[in-house]
Amino acid sequence: MKSYKDLDIYNLSYKYAIEVHKMTLKLPKYELYEGGSQLRRSSKSIVNNIVEGYGRRKYKGDFVKFLIYAQASLLESTSQLEMIKDIHFFEGIDEMVENYNRLGAKIFSFITYVENNWKT
Repeated sequence: MKSYKDLDIYNLSYKYAIEVHKMTLKLPKYELYEGGSQLRRSSKSIVNNIVEGYGRRKYKGDFVKFLIYAQASLLESTSQLEMIKDIHFFEGIDEMVENYNRLGAKIFSFITYVENNWKT
């Protein structure tokens, strides 16, 4: 692996953050700066924590810590998506939640891999 861009979890989280960003811009104006902003920040935090963890990959503990932060941001994003769905009845949010659930499983598996196999 030459770059964080080689990580499947990075590529998926980046793709989903872009999708979420575009979706939140369709929210009512009053929601753009509340739930929409929070969701944009948490979804981008998934990506950024994966990248920062990769940057610290020499130290397995730091790498795992940032992957766990990414997992936590993913859970926050999922919660925000579900809230927006229930408040605004947006179409396609169930698919976004499913995508994040699959990504969460991949991040969890990668955390386990790093914990058990990563050479520092």
